[in-house]
Amino acid sequence: MRLNKGLLVLALTALLAGPAGAQEKPRYGGELVYTVPSEMPSYDGHREQTFGLIHPIAPHYNTLLRVDPTDPTGTKPAPDLAESWTASKDGLTYTFKLRRGVKFHDGSEMTSKDVKASYDKIIFPPAGVASVRKATYTVVEVVEAPDPYTVRFRLKWPAGAFLQSLASPWNFIYKADILAKDMHWYEKNIMGTGPFVFVEHVKGSHWVGKKNPNYWDKGKPYLDGYRAMFVKAHATQVAMVRGERSMIQFRSFTPADREALTAALGPKIKFQESAWDCILMVAINHTKKPFDDKRVRKALTLALDRWEASKTLSKIAIVKEVAGVQVPGTPYATPPEELKKLAGYWPDIEKSRAEARRLLKEAGIPDGFSFTFKNRGTPMPYEPMAIWLIDQWRKVGLNVKQEVVEAAAYYGSVLRKPDAFQVAMDFQCGYIVDPDLDIYKFVSNDKNPDNYSYYTDRTLDDLYVKQSRAQDPEERKKYIREFERRLLDDEVHVLMTLQWHRIVPMSAKVHGWQVTPSHYLNNQLDTVWLSQ
Repeated sequence: MRLNKGLLVLALTALLAGPAGAQEKPRYGGELVYTVPSEMPSYDGHREQTFGLIHPIAPHYNTLLRVDPTDPTGTKPAPDLAESWTASKDGLTYTFKLRRGVKFHDGSEMTSKDVKASYDKIIFPPAGVASVRKATYTVVEVVEAPDPYTVRFRLKWPAGAFLQSLASPWNFIYKADILAKDMHWYEKNIMGTGPFVFVEHVKGSHWVGKKNPNYWDKGKPYLDGYRAMFVKAHATQVAMVRGERSMIQFRSFTPADREALTAALGPKIKFQESAWDCILMVAINHTKKPFDDKRVRKALTLALDRWEASKTLSKIAIVKEVAGVQVPGTPYATPPEELKKLAGYWPDIEKSRAEARRLLKEAGIPDGFSFTFKNRGTPMPYEPMAIWLIDQWRKVGLNVKQEVVEAAAYYGSVLRKPDAFQVAMDFQCGYIVDPDLDIYKFVSNDKNPDNYSYYTDRTLDDLYVKQSRAQDPEERKKYIREFERRLLDDEVHVLMTLQWHRIVPMSAKVHGWQVTPSHYLNNQLDTVWLSQ
């Protein structure tokens, strides 16, 4: 792995909380109750990208590998359904030995046939089947199952982040026999091998799972069950933690929330903090005029004073640092002084906005031009960021109206339909900090349907492959800089806002959970236990 883990270790802080699996002996029993600020469009982890799916559904599944649940950097691959693995000397073949005796919740045995079928669905989805992560696995030539307990991936070229990509928390292992009958079955049904079995889902209310008594990892899970409460309003989430009706919220609260809860609950509450591989972006629909004109797109980014926003918004929202295509402070991130050379990152905001107004005039855009900005109905940080964006655009003569769409429907009814929007809020949240995993979002739409600006850019596609194949870190960094400059400055395919910062509140009763830079990790709940 190319990531300098020391940088992230320094960026992580755990306040009043020890690491997962602290010295105390885990206690069995109890139900973990927590809030989830969003609800899933479907149940299929291979096609969705919202924490609203991961937080309630991940406990029902296993993946081939997982990220070590005790690792605060969130970068170390660990066994899950694969108990061991080897790589060939040329880096082109990875072979995994599977655990024996693993059972699906219907009692049938999990074998390599199921792993192959699941990864074929992710990497080589048939027509009509969505897989938003297939571009991550462009490097994969074929997935093989030479015997019931062996899985083999053959690659087109060596890829340094390949093991990390297999630790994706989204890559649930599904039952091959079910997929053979209906590739869409998992969009509305649950059948996994995980530590908890499905009980019920009441839309708009809650999701319940109970302990799997036949779980392959003997002695786990510790909990009798869990209840995920779907609560959209941020103030209500905070009130539920304050009133001890919610034990944890796995996404994040704000600095102000942390202070208020500490004052109200004292030793009954604790927090873990981390840098966060997550950023809100603006998707600019290239199929809609006048946004097919890069002068208009550049004006939108030049209007934004990101440096001032970092100082003010970080006090009230879960955002913090000015960023490009990589998490600030990590090895492949562009230093601030270099970022300041890109359009939209200039330190002189008046110069920047003057250029924005000039470009709009040159493109024939009249003063007071109006368009609709569609936003996801997840209040934090979507709401404050949208208010900021609209105010910034107003300062260059644009009249922008916001339309908020219910969170569960947003990615299905808006972003996946190019006729449904002009400009919209989007996000990029990774599960492990690595360029291969973080920037695949921005390759051409025909290679990655998760590209909601709907452009085709073969130069970006080529740069993505070049950085992935580069073995020398400095060479790789050069390609990433070129990628970033073309994406954010030369073509302005998308706009970046501010990198997020994660503050996870939890009851002092909750143990065995470790914060990481991703709110997609550590949600299987197999290591979590309650002290009373």
